[in-house]
Amino acid sequence: MGLPIFYSCDRCPSYCCSYPRIPVKPADIRRLARHFGISPEAAARKFTKPGEDEGEIILRQTPDPVYGNACRFLSRETRRCTIYEARPGICREYPGCSRCGYYDFLSFERRSQGDPEFVPETWHGKK
Repeated sequence: MGLPIFYSCDRCPSYCCSYPRIPVKPADIRRLARHFGISPEAAARKFTKPGEDEGEIILRQTPDPVYGNACRFLSRETRRCTIYEARPGICREYPGCSRCGYYDFLSFERRSQGDPEFVPETWHGKK
């Protein structure tokens, strides 16, 4: 039996999908290729780009109305992953513990504001 979970991804506007660097591994690219019925090489060209660190490969992003930019596979309407079954390993493992700091922060802000849909302005690409 695993640890209890103290967060709900269904109640978050997918903050983790806004990370500027979502690293992927060759197995993730192969999974994406199978999902879309294309070659791993085509999947790498279409969905990834080189990261800042040597040898790092990251997912491409697209404009997002909440965060400025987010993972290209995040639905802007539902705020859910459009490739959930084929999502990269890092997304499968996140947050890696029984709590999510972003969910805790968001829950606190929503309670403080008395607004269950509240998203802090800094998450709208404003500083």
